[in-house]
Amino acid sequence: MRSLAIVSAMLLSPTVHAANGVEQLHQFLEGSKTAKANFTQQVINKSGKEGQKASGSMVFQRPGKFRWNYEKPYSQLIVGDGSKLWSYDKELNQVVIKPMSLALGSSPAALLAGDNALEKNFDLKDGGENGGLAWLDATPKNNEAGFERVRIGFKGGLPQAMEVRDNFGQTTVLQFIGFERNVAVTADTFHFVPPKGADVVGEGATP
Repeated sequence: MRSLAIVSAMLLSPTVHAANGVEQLHQFLEGSKTAKANFTQQVINKSGKEGQKASGSMVFQRPGKFRWNYEKPYSQLIVGDGSKLWSYDKELNQVVIKPMSLALGSSPAALLAGDNALEKNFDLKDGGENGGLAWLDATPKNNEAGFERVRIGFKGGLPQAMEVRDNFGQTTVLQFIGFERNVAVTADTFHFVPPKGADVVGEGATP
């Protein structure tokens, strides 16, 4: 009788729905104004060979502002201020400037740091579960986006991993560590001034 009672209770209980990857992405965007995390990054070539691993930290404020700081094995800083994208290579002492309208839009960064109108630039679909994560697959609608597909793995409503496959068959694998959302962000986080003596090229550079 006890077994029958347990089965009956299970059948009568409401079904608990585990949010899939697409649902968790939308929930994350709707509930997150800012976020920060550390990350590791590794590029895997078309034949499956793993390249050098990089690491650093990132922070963003939606929509369209982010700071991506590579610390090892090289120093590179990428800052999106909402209007321009600044990319600073410390070793080359060079700053490249691009308009955000071209740099964000249908880029992988737009999936986390952009606005909520994702379906305008991406086809989104559930990517199933793998490795304890709920995945989503995002394919850019713009054929000139520079990449074929992005996969994002969620756990507990937070991004844990991202995989970007480019048009040459290379896959960039990112693992996020200590992801936090709605953190305090200072105004100067997304402000960048080229270092004195740096070579500045691109749109907005002084002739």
